[in-house]
This record gives sequence, structure tokens and C-alpha cells, in this order.
Amino acid sequence: MSEHSTNDIIFDPPWKNTSYYCHNLPTEPLTSLGTILVTGASGYIGRRLVPELLVRGYKVRIMLRGESPEFEEMWPEAEVVVADALDKNNLKKAMEGIDTVYYLMHSVLMGLEDFEEMEKLASINFREVAEEKNVNRIIYLGDMEGNREGMSSLLKQRIQVVRELQKGKVPVTILRSSIIIGPGSASYEILKHLVKALPIILVPKWARNKSQPIAVSDVVKYLVGILEIPDTSGMSFDIGGEQVLTYLEMMQILAKSHNLKRVFIPFPYSKSEIYSYFAGILTPVPTPITRFMIEKLKNDLICRDTKITNFLSFKHKSFQATVIKAMTREEQDRIYSRWTDAYPPAHELAIKLYELNNYPFYTALYSMETKKKASSLFKSVCKVGGKEGWFSNNWMWNLRGLIDRMFYGVGTSRGRKSQISLKVNDVIGFWRVEDLQPDRRLLLRAEMKLPGKAWLEFTIQEKYDIRVLTVIPYYHTSTFFGKIYWYLFLPFHQFIFKDLIKQIEKRS
Repeated sequence: MSEHSTNDIIFDPPWKNTSYYCHNLPTEPLTSLGTILVTGASGYIGRRLVPELLVRGYKVRIMLRGESPEFEEMWPEAEVVVADALDKNNLKKAMEGIDTVYYLMHSVLMGLEDFEEMEKLASINFREVAEEKNVNRIIYLGDMEGNREGMSSLLKQRIQVVRELQKGKVPVTILRSSIIIGPGSASYEILKHLVKALPIILVPKWARNKSQPIAVSDVVKYLVGILEIPDTSGMSFDIGGEQVLTYLEMMQILAKSHNLKRVFIPFPYSKSEIYSYFAGILTPVPTPITRFMIEKLKNDLICRDTKITNFLSFKHKSFQATVIKAMTREEQDRIYSRWTDAYPPAHELAIKLYELNNYPFYTALYSMETKKKASSLFKSVCKVGGKEGWFSNNWMWNLRGLIDRMFYGVGTSRGRKSQISLKVNDVIGFWRVEDLQPDRRLLLRAEMKLPGKAWLEFTIQEKYDIRVLTVIPYYHTSTFFGKIYWYLFLPFHQFIFKDLIKQIEKRS
């Protein structure tokens, strides 16, 4: 038996921690690399990529379109810069001293006309500023192109973005992915809710096209891996999972994983507009996103080349293993990022309550006194919109959400990322957390279709040896129809909020 001194002990670096996706990557961190800029850091992929880069020792700067203390608290080691790709002056500040850029921005949720114009302008600005600031490399994550014939305008525009970026002198590494599956991903939640909601599922022709679904963990591995292989600079790669599956087969696997018996019937009608509309009602994912997903599926999404394996090779997760992992994360209430983090578009730029020029004229106040602790009351407040809904009158909340979805709004079915905790910018149905002060205040901002702007505030105040629990709805409008809307729903507010405040106190 040999003896070793403490000096002989070899400790694994932090990035070897198995709780991170990239702990077993065959590549090593590039210690000499300069600052990395991650755009789209608030999105589904970006939120998972940033911590992987930080733990591997990289200097990271994240670009956001609006101020957000959430990310400074989440990643204190990262530098946060506020900039919009549509504003070249702001973009210049964001790219000052940058070595490599991750281009993860997409404007697909803004509607076709806005999407085309904004995507093109953003890519042109990015290309020009990257050249001016001597950026060494751009890494772009996009979609598999499939068959050019019959390709949707949305997918064609994504290709145009790549073409614009490639016109510059800065080399662009392109990753084209198939369907991305993971806990909280839009693709997974569409599949899951369709299977759960429908005992009989009509299967259109496009649901029999082939694809290579890839786990989000594997996508992040590719993004980090190619960064650490300089020879991939300027190259394009298809990335997908090991299995080739149809959308029908994915639904069948998901149904089996949830122990559900489902009947799948071939259906000749395959208009994406109709399917995306009803999928938008039956699932938490809004119609604009589901339509884009369906448009992708109209082509086979299979890797047309496998040359990335010449540079980076690792074992992929199977589709079933990815689904089981997603189900486990949901049960454990450990979903780190969700498609709602970036939907609706530009939510971070929405007017905050304190930013209004005039205090909202339309308000109401509902309160009650209680001897229960502030911490207990606040814990109960932070459970609204979870598995128990809004504690009472859920049918009214659900009806309002259904009406919102019918008009292409977000609806209440978006649910929550976590059932037991909240952070600023988290989603609760058709609300988003605007401010959170533990044991004192929760302020929600409405994101449903409204002829005005609305907020809902919960406060807890100390009054001698008792606590005062208050709920205040705020509404701001300047239109005649907006005023009619307020007075039309005011009687329902009286009924809903009085009962809500009683139920919060009761559950504390």
C-alpha cells in the first residue's frame, strides 16, 4: 500500500461536478479565451448555457433588453449589460472587448411581418458591430433547414439571418438543431399536454415526418464543446439525437411514459393554422409558438451530415430518457428554465407600475386583519396560480384564460415554473412577477389581452400585534372601451378578491 502526502491529492475542477451538463465533455476549457457575450441569456437555452460557461472558468457577459436584478442575483460572477440588437449604439457597448458571441436571439414570436424585419435588422447590426469591435467568433444556434420546397416563411427568414451573419468577416459557427426536448421546453410541453388532454388524437400527415429530437442537455454540450474546439470556427453542423422518430412515435412514447392509453387515428387534414390554434387552446404553449413548431415538422428534421462527430463526440440521451428526466424534474419542482421565460416577447420592456406618468385611476382595495405571521401569509400568497389554482372560483379564472387564448393571448394555462417558490419575472398564468419583497409585497403584471394595463398587488403590513393582508387590483387605460371593460368586470372583482383574500388567510 503506497503512501501519499496531502500535496499528492488531485482535486477535480468545479466543472467536473456531475450536476452540470458538461462535466463529461471530451474538451477542456480554454483558459486564455477572452470575455464571452451571451445574447438571449434570459431564454430557455441561454439560462442553461450561462452557468455551464461560468463553472468552466470563462468570463461571461450577458446581454438583456431591459434592467433585471434577477440575473445579477442568479449569476453574480457574470457581467450584465442592457442592450438591444436593433440599436447599434447600445450593441457597440455590449460587444466592447468581446472575444466570442453566442447568438441565441430570435424574434419568432412577434408576428410574421415584425419577425422578418426585426430578425434581418438585428443580424445586420450584429454583423457590422462584431466586425467593428474585432470579435473573433460568433456561435449561432438555429433550426434544421429540411426540404427548401414548401418551407415556411418563418424558417426561410431564420436561414436569411444566417446568411446575413455570414456576409461579415467574423467567422460564424452554426449549429442547426432538430426538435429540442427538455423540462420546460415548448416542444415537450406541447407533446405532454396533447397526450394528456386527448384520449383520441387525430394524426395529420406531417406528424409522420421524421426527426431527431435532441435533449436540451446535449444542445448545451454542443454549444460549449465547439467553443473549446477552435477548428470548428466558421463551420456549420447539424445536431440531433441518436434516434430517428416521427411526431406520432414521440406522442406514443410519451403516452406510455405517463401510463395513458391513447388512440391515434390518421387524419388527412393538415393545415398548420388550424392545428396550431387548437393546440394553443389545449396546451399552455401559445399559438404563435405551436405554429412555428408545426411548420418545422412539415419537413424531415434529420441530420444531413454527421461531420460534427469528427470534432466532438459524446453519448446522447435517448428520447425516452429525456422524457423521464423532464417528468422527474417536474415532480421535484426543479425546472431551471422554461419557454415562458422569454414569452411574450419584450416582456422585460413592459411599463412597470412605478413608471406610469399618472397613478392608475382605476383601483380597488380588499383587506382583512389576522394574527397569523407575515411569513406564513406570504408563503400562502406565493402559492396562487399553482396546483390549487386561485384557491376558489377557479372556473372564473379559467374562463378568462380561455377567452384570452381564443384571441391569441397567453391564457392562464401557462401555469408556473415552480409550485412552491417565486422570483421576479416568473410567470403565474397570465401574470408575471414584477416585484417581490419577502413577507411584505408581491406585485403581478398582467400579460393577457386587455384594452389597457393591469397589475395585482398583495401586501402584508404590521399593525400593532396583528397583520393586515391586502389585495389591490390596478388598471390603467385611456380609451372608452378600456373604461367600459373596467366597470363591466368590477362586480366580479368584488366577488373574486374578497374570497381570494379569505382563502389566502385560511391556508396560511
